[in-house]
Amino acid sequence: MLQLLYRLGLLCFLALPLTVMSQTSISGTVTDDSGQPLAGANIVQKGTTNGTLTDFDGNFTLEVDNLPVTLEISSLGYAPKTREVTTADPIQVSLNTGVALDEVVITGNRAKPRTILDSPVPIDNIGVAELRGSGKPTVDRMLTFKVPSFNSQNQAISDATAHYDPADLRGLGPSRTLVLINGKRKNQSAQVYLNRTPGKGEVGTDLKSIPTAAIERIEVLRDGASAQYGSDAIAGVINMILKKDAAFSEITTQTGLTAEGDGFTFAADYNSTFGFGEGGFINLTLGYYHQELTNRAGTPGTADLPDDARPNEIQWAQDNPDLGMHVGQPDMDKGDVFVNITHPIGENAEFYSMNGYTYRTGRSFAYYRAPYWRRDVADSGFLTRPEDFLGYQPTFETKIKDHFNSAGIKFLLGSDFDVDASITYGSNRVDYTVNNSVNRDYLADHGTSPRTFYPGGYSLSNLMGNLDFVKPLNEQLILSFGSELKRELFQGYEGDPRSYYKAGSDSFAGIKPEEAVTEDRNSFAFYGAVDYDISDELLLGAAGRYEDYSDFGDNFSWKVNGRYKLGPNGAVRASYSTGFRAPTLHQRYLTNSQYIIVAGSSEPLLQGTLANDNPAVQALGVPSLFAETSKNISAGITYKFNQNFSASIDFYQIKVDDRVLFSSQIGSDGDDTTTNPVEEILEANNVVAVQFFINAGDTKTTGADIVLNYNNVPLGNGTFGASLAANLNETEIDAITTPQVLADNGYNIFDRQEQGLIINSRPKSKYILGLTYRLDKWNFGLNNTRFGEVTVTAPESGGIDQDLSPKIVTDANLSYQLTDKISVTGILNNIFDVYPDLTDPATNTAQAGSRFPYSSEVQQQGFIGMNYSVGLQMKF
Repeated sequence: MLQLLYRLGLLCFLALPLTVMSQTSISGTVTDDSGQPLAGANIVQKGTTNGTLTDFDGNFTLEVDNLPVTLEISSLGYAPKTREVTTADPIQVSLNTGVALDEVVITGNRAKPRTILDSPVPIDNIGVAELRGSGKPTVDRMLTFKVPSFNSQNQAISDATAHYDPADLRGLGPSRTLVLINGKRKNQSAQVYLNRTPGKGEVGTDLKSIPTAAIERIEVLRDGASAQYGSDAIAGVINMILKKDAAFSEITTQTGLTAEGDGFTFAADYNSTFGFGEGGFINLTLGYYHQELTNRAGTPGTADLPDDARPNEIQWAQDNPDLGMHVGQPDMDKGDVFVNITHPIGENAEFYSMNGYTYRTGRSFAYYRAPYWRRDVADSGFLTRPEDFLGYQPTFETKIKDHFNSAGIKFLLGSDFDVDASITYGSNRVDYTVNNSVNRDYLADHGTSPRTFYPGGYSLSNLMGNLDFVKPLNEQLILSFGSELKRELFQGYEGDPRSYYKAGSDSFAGIKPEEAVTEDRNSFAFYGAVDYDISDELLLGAAGRYEDYSDFGDNFSWKVNGRYKLGPNGAVRASYSTGFRAPTLHQRYLTNSQYIIVAGSSEPLLQGTLANDNPAVQALGVPSLFAETSKNISAGITYKFNQNFSASIDFYQIKVDDRVLFSSQIGSDGDDTTTNPVEEILEANNVVAVQFFINAGDTKTTGADIVLNYNNVPLGNGTFGASLAANLNETEIDAITTPQVLADNGYNIFDRQEQGLIINSRPKSKYILGLTYRLDKWNFGLNNTRFGEVTVTAPESGGIDQDLSPKIVTDANLSYQLTDKISVTGILNNIFDVYPDLTDPATNTAQAGSRFPYSSEVQQQGFIGMNYSVGLQMKF
């Protein structure tokens, strides 16, 4: 296919009339504001596509037809400049750093690229150097410390969720943020977050599958965008822009450790661009990341022993006050390959293709099965003599494969009809292994048991075809429209028979034959949008999108927005939109059993999830899942006071109706004299509790985003910069709709603890103060991130709610340019070793006998403590 396209483009080129004309060579040098050469800066002849990039030393040469010409010089993170060139003499250009409002962004607007100042909606534009300056190992962690409204933290003791880390914008849950790569929809993960963590019951995008080295910048659209991009874009859009024609090859390595001496990490990546055919480019990224576990378990020791403790159990608790627990980040190894390809086809067309593959393995730990929890295993004599039995700790291990492949052609139809035709495929698969475990029922029936189990796994894939058009009707009015066809496939793979024998392997029961699933759906979408520059000051826009899904029906979303410039340096902006989120195939069809902590029990018990379309679930009055809908209103102002200082503030309110909830654990009503319909379901499925997905919640989120930038300020012999970004938000639950059968039997389908995960598990505020100082070859950065209050919510059975106080995490980095091509960076994260407040036992939450000193149900900055790393960057 690629060879055919290349030959077609070559024929088109040869068919063009050849004209010989003399050209003039323009040369020059581009530096930053400290005088250092700026490699990779864009030099473009204004009004044309004729351009080039600066080399290592900031030098460039550009051929033009004749003089004079106007050059546009730009680089990410710098204020662009124009320079009129009238002679062939070399020119010198210096770009100032940190003028974000002048940066061009493409997300949220198909009509034409606009600067952040011109955009009618708030957009963050973050370069890869700024991301790496955070010192965090993966994209999701980097964004947590760069974008105030974005949150993601590692989840301890949460099965496969520990290997995905739920991430969200504006506290709206992982499902309501759309992730794009070069404007193409990134597939979601195969894993549903079932444990009691932020984002419980939802499905997010596997951000760990996108290597930082492949990214040029990330654009974060902080506004509802379903009318433009479809399902999931209720909270906003994260668009990963890949490197294309890099000016140099780059190798980066980094290694780190925590102050506790654990959590060792090592990362290495390579990025380079190769020529391809006539005028084409292949940008290649190779990456590797290794991470070792951390452990911050509590030490309840003998306080956890039962009254009838045996001598070996007492001795074990005395020797192991942490009771064998591992509470922290998991082990992980990850490899990435990303390729971004572009090739011109004639003069007015371009072929492009983005291809990524990530493979990673991980190991997390389940609850240690204390010897007094597993006396049946002890008394069997299977592992040791009964009097020597010390329990065991199952490990939960994953193999995750993620693919992203997109290919298309952009071409000009007629004189001014831009067309983009593409096909995109994405998939995510997770396979499980449980080690160091026992199937207790198999042991009881056969006198032995495997220690390693393969409980199965899940995969999700989608295949999309997109056809997009942009047509300028005149200089002020631009029309865009297009269509999308999508097929989604969700599969659950049966585990090995002994993993699901009766109650199944301890810690994670295998997927039974009746729980294995293969389900798909199709959808069709058509959208249209218009942007009308009524004047230089006033921009109005409108968009609408219709989507029809084969499994639940259709939806129409729409959006209007506007921007009015306050002179050349400021603007007010506002938007109103409706949006939607289609329930995922996981939420509709997932059926499984897993061990979790159930209220009233100190040890994990078996709990079941039944599919939404299960006849038993629907007999309780639970309707088939349908789309959530939203109403999003936002307004703000942005202003560049001078070349160094800019500010913006945006207010928003997002209402989500019929939110898909993962219900509370529905168990016995405690009445032994009668059996109600729910208890019949539990008995039929051999579980002590059942959960299901249901459209039942109405929520309202209100908040504000504030961004202040003050950069390029002379200080001594260097330049100083400061930025302050903040997000304040609050989510309320307006209504919970309980099916009548469950209400009549006194069941609360979404209890206060589950509600707390929506309204209290993410910080209600986050402030990020960044300070930088550049001096010759030195670059110093200091970041202070204040994570606001969260609340540990007590269960219905009793206890107190605990407010965890705000915490400030201070990070510092220092880099030195050894040569033009080599730099070294040292990073110290969480300098003051800040941890969350200890969980009060009076909350009566799932501390498992004080094994968790810090709450696993709410998140601020995590609990890894102080850590440090050193990195080396080489360009050639």
